Amino acid sequence: MNKSIRALLLSAGLGAAAAAAGGYYTTRLFVDAAVARELPRSVRRMQDILTGGRIVKDDSLQQRLKEAGAQLRNATHEQVELTGIDGVRLVGHWFYNPNAKRVLVLMHGWRSAWFNDFSLSAPIWFQNDCSILFAEQRAQNASGGDCLTFGLLERYDCREWALWADRRCKGRLPIYLSGISMGASTVLMAASLPFPPSVRGVIADCGFTSPKAIMQYVAEHNLHLSYRLFGSMAERMFRERVGIAPDAFSTTEALARTKLPVLLIHGEDDHFVPVEMTHENYEACAGEKRLLLVPGAGHGLSFCVDETAYKNAVFSFWEAFDRKD
Repeated sequence: MNKSIRALLLSAGLGAAAAAAGGYYTTRLFVDAAVARELPRSVRRMQDILTGGRIVKDDSLQQRLKEAGAQLRNATHEQVELTGIDGVRLVGHWFYNPNAKRVLVLMHGWRSAWFNDFSLSAPIWFQNDCSILFAEQRAQNASGGDCLTFGLLERYDCREWALWADRRCKGRLPIYLSGISMGASTVLMAASLPFPPSVRGVIADCGFTSPKAIMQYVAEHNLHLSYRLFGSMAERMFRERVGIAPDAFSTTEALARTKLPVLLIHGEDDHFVPVEMTHENYEACAGEKRLLLVPGAGHGLSFCVDETAYKNAVFSFWEAFDRKD
């Protein structure tokens, strides 16, 4: 073999190896950014890219959310704990209302916190006759666990919190499961699980359909990566880290089985979780269902953009299902 040709082939082989190594590193970083308890340092600077741009672009709204979050976090309440079905320690925050007519179990989103995602809406729910249990999602904040699982395991945590609320209130109050973003997908996936009669419905704000679907969307639309090229490797890494395949379950599967009424909410200007996923969830829902779409609202900001429409949709949902026929 000609030496120059041999050198060219060797060079090509090394280039392919480097490309393969780079592809592996990029994929591992992508999966770690998705599920690892600690967000990789190299990814923190590009979190806005992952989410499709800065979610809260209005600085005055950002400050308002920050101040409201601090007030909620520091408000008088009871910290409670329970153990998940796999032994993970779970932490929640119980805001008891002596005049409560219902209970909300609230699940926050991906890499967020209970006092962030519900900082503006929850005080209004409390003022309108609700006791509230804010759950801290596994592998986030004070709760235990090594990996976020995009609702696959969190749905069972949600059920444990609902059972806790049912026991705490002796089954006397209607309970609603509600969440934002990954929290929305959590409550939707939980909807097909068995619950006591006190659980009356699900309220889901900007949820995705499955871990695989949101991984693919973020990779292709926000990171401009070809999921066709590295998707199978990413899904294998996800399964190795989490113990479950990212397509093992979905909100659409759960909604096709559930008998719980569902209220779906989504901002039409969401660049992190596309509104089309809520349309898919709505079409899949076999039971009673309602839909609120908010024009101009980005990810998780529907309440901020149209508080009146949001409150009316939620109040109407409670009015319809607080009483069990």
